[in-house]
Amino acid sequence: MATVCFGFYGTTLDAGRGAKRWQRWRPTVSLGQHDDLLIDRLVLLVPEAGAADEVVKDLLQVSPETSVEQVLVSLEDPWDFEEVYAALHDVARGLAIDDADELLIHITTGTHVAQICLFLLTESRFLPGKLLQTSPPRGRHGHPSYAVIDLDLGAYDAIAQRHAAAEREGAELLKQGIATRNGAFNHTMDELALVAVQSPAPILLTGPTGAGKSQLARSLYELKRRRHRLKGPLVEVNCATLRGDQAMGALFGHRRGAFTGASEARDGLLRAADGGLLFLDEIGELGLDEQAMLLVAIEEGRFLPLGSDREVRSSFQLIAGTNRDLHQRVAEGRFREDLLARIDLWTFRLPGLADRPEDIEPNLDFELERFARTADRRVGFSREARGRFLSFATGPGATWRGNFRDLGAAVTRMATLSPGGRIDEAQVEREIGRLRGAWSAVEGGANARGSLVQEVLGEDGAAELDRFDRVQLADVIEVCRRSKSLAAAGRELFAVSRTKRATVNDGDRLRKYLARFELDFASVQP
Repeated sequence: MATVCFGFYGTTLDAGRGAKRWQRWRPTVSLGQHDDLLIDRLVLLVPEAGAADEVVKDLLQVSPETSVEQVLVSLEDPWDFEEVYAALHDVARGLAIDDADELLIHITTGTHVAQICLFLLTESRFLPGKLLQTSPPRGRHGHPSYAVIDLDLGAYDAIAQRHAAAEREGAELLKQGIATRNGAFNHTMDELALVAVQSPAPILLTGPTGAGKSQLARSLYELKRRRHRLKGPLVEVNCATLRGDQAMGALFGHRRGAFTGASEARDGLLRAADGGLLFLDEIGELGLDEQAMLLVAIEEGRFLPLGSDREVRSSFQLIAGTNRDLHQRVAEGRFREDLLARIDLWTFRLPGLADRPEDIEPNLDFELERFARTADRRVGFSREARGRFLSFATGPGATWRGNFRDLGAAVTRMATLSPGGRIDEAQVEREIGRLRGAWSAVEGGANARGSLVQEVLGEDGAAELDRFDRVQLADVIEVCRRSKSLAAAGRELFAVSRTKRATVNDGDRLRKYLARFELDFASVQP
């Protein structure tokens, strides 16, 4: 194994002629003046041919075992960061180093810009070695010294512990300080905290409604802001609330008069998020046109506001949330495959509350603390009441359809109805009955609607529909069955939108809707 040193000729510190030059400390010459450091090969970067001949001759005098290779690096401006880095990058790429050799990068000489560039090239492993810092003698009888600096932070226990602590703090922030016990969830939060700090790429959060995607997006923004990864604002929007031209205008902005109702110009949410984070919840509800423009905005940082012929720019990080299977929607032609590929680099699924029974107790305590802050009144459970509620909450009968929204609402109700500050068993039993009733009603209604569609389309036909279409079609069938005619059913179904039309033909609209499923008014009757 050979020791190879790589560094600049010091035009000021290394210079000197005559016998007095040996009375001065010269960094490059000092490389050969250490009994415990033998440089087998020195790659010396010089500004012009012959500039370092004198110092090379002196180095060989004190260390004849060292071979010196002078490499010409001509810089027009040695203080220009871009020029210096590019020049050193090119030299580093062409440097012949055996894998078994030890590479030392001498950072004592050269401008501060050169030293910074050498540090960056070493830290990124373009120069796969360690930094070497040489120092002059201390005092009249001192000797030159040196220090080898390994940029592998894993080699330093104290630094590694600080990094580990910072990562834990990030994960705790994402969990809002809740001492969650589910191993898979905790692992997801650890990974997400690391990705949030290290990567500016889009993040996709999936999971059922109420699983905490919106709150997690806010926590991710706070984490990135604390680590100085973002300077701009957090902009949130639920894509399910965006429709038609208003969706385009809300997202990308619009000029005045771009569409009906656009009485004033608008910058748009993407532009508002410049330098910050854009959270698009329920991104699967966006139309295909909006998806196409969003893809360009993510990849190129530019887009065209509605009604404008001039592009605007915005640099933001995207976090997308969805409770839908986007791959299935791609197969159905409802979501762009190229957009999914772009936002699917970092995908994290948040499980529902029923899938994390061990985390219900710490989240129960969190909700009690949140109620105390909001209501300025602290409320707790009696021991028996707490045990009864947790037994129900973690049991098979608790479906937690609304996930954390259901849990938060349950705690709020019980705490509010316990003015003495103590939730008793009777209050818990009433809340359990309320939750069971609500979940049964939703499940029963869903089953009834499913049976209605199966009755009309048959079991195979109903199985080919998305849940969204089944629910919508079931409601249409119910209205048709209680209406005297196609027109009457149409008037009820389109009661709001018909008031905004110059001409109405509700019966024709309903007829076309039913025709999508190869149905008509008569065929949906009992």
